[in-house]
Amino acid sequence: MDDIKKQLQFAETRRGFLKKASLGFGSIALSSMLAPSSAFANNALLNNDKLAPHFMPKAKRVIYLFQSGAPSQIETLDYKPALAKWHGKEIPPSVKGTQRNSGMVTDQSTFPLVQSIFNFKQYGQSGAWVSDLFPHTAQVVDDLCIINSMYTDAINHEPAVMFLQTGSQLSGRPSIGSWLSYGLGSDNKDLPNFVVLVSKGGGSQPLSSAAWGNGFLPSHHQGVQFRSGKNPVLYLNNPHGVQDNDRRRALDYIKALNQQQYSLWNDPEIQSKINQYEMAYKMQSSVPEAVNTKEEPEYTYKLYGEDARKPGTYAANCLQARRLAERGVKFIQLYHTGWDQHGNLPGGIKRQARDTDQATAGLIQDLKQRGLLDDTLVVWGGEFGRTSFSQGRLTATSYGRDHHPGCFSMWMAGAGVKAGMVYGKTDEFSYNVVENPVHIHDFQATLLHLLGIDHERLTFKHQGRRFRLTDVHGHVVKDILS
Repeated sequence: MDDIKKQLQFAETRRGFLKKASLGFGSIALSSMLAPSSAFANNALLNNDKLAPHFMPKAKRVIYLFQSGAPSQIETLDYKPALAKWHGKEIPPSVKGTQRNSGMVTDQSTFPLVQSIFNFKQYGQSGAWVSDLFPHTAQVVDDLCIINSMYTDAINHEPAVMFLQTGSQLSGRPSIGSWLSYGLGSDNKDLPNFVVLVSKGGGSQPLSSAAWGNGFLPSHHQGVQFRSGKNPVLYLNNPHGVQDNDRRRALDYIKALNQQQYSLWNDPEIQSKINQYEMAYKMQSSVPEAVNTKEEPEYTYKLYGEDARKPGTYAANCLQARRLAERGVKFIQLYHTGWDQHGNLPGGIKRQARDTDQATAGLIQDLKQRGLLDDTLVVWGGEFGRTSFSQGRLTATSYGRDHHPGCFSMWMAGAGVKAGMVYGKTDEFSYNVVENPVHIHDFQATLLHLLGIDHERLTFKHQGRRFRLTDVHGHVVKDILS
């Protein structure tokens, strides 16, 4: 450490000379150019007394099962028997109204309504209708709060995913997990506050990492993606020939130099770099233990399904999510791609349901038997809904559905929400919300509320404006709170 002190003393002498040599406003301009993010210094790192929780939370953590590509509400949770008598007939103009359609149906001259090819039954004491595609989810329906009246402003995938995850259709805003990391901090100092797990279910619809980005928040609040294989986190292991004590000494040198820079510029991104280096060092030992499922008992794999033995699958990620929740990770985001079924929806959605249904229900059961569902919020859903008219050719065995922002279904379960509840209602075509509409910002406000956060008070000043996840909108949906 003597070497470090000498280097820092030299650096301080040199910087002192440069500071004294600079003149008035010129030094201010120079510092703003060299450290533009110093404008953020009045936020998270200095205003801890203003951060959440604002009141007693019901939930300590969130597991968000994001079904990327948008599963059709008509084939999953929003049962519409009236579509049977309208099957093949043109959607009435009074129903279609002025709602937008995507550019993929602009050349379509007819818009025939189509009933779901799958059957529905009522389950549990709640009597909720669930498609035959989800026999395992149907068995836990009394633990779910199903919302059939979700709606959004976005009609294409990328903006819709961004809107749901960040509160804006444009990239560059912080994601929900980043806001929670910023506002609530960590329950486990050896693991990230915000972990992302991605599984592929087919299809070509891309998924941008901006969905779990930190936006303008300090960069150590971004989501950390865990991958399957020998290296769950990229570039985490020591280079060949570098021992642990060598890495520790190097980090100490880097930390001391960064602290010196922070004292000079007061730039919170320097603190973020320090946090990221230290977290990476801690994760070298904590991550391998957290992701090692080899010691899980046999009944766990029976619960989640055999796919849970295969790294990178949705089932394996659900099991990982439970393990991370046990270890205090605040926000665990699962993305499962492949729900974008514009054509041959029956075949595509059947595969997606087969890959996800048992593991989803298994996660609910596993959390419940361990007592974790009492303080864990689980969310399931995609970025928008699907049209009740067919996209492309309608046949006896096949059809497609276009994007539809006007209504879709999600469910929440666990800490703070009413179990065995179906909330909201759409018209007989599942095209328009007719009862208890829930906007994306309402959902976001409610999620934050369950974690003890007033969505109007969790803000971050950026470019002269105080931003929040819900922008200037959003109301807590109190009817679904337990």
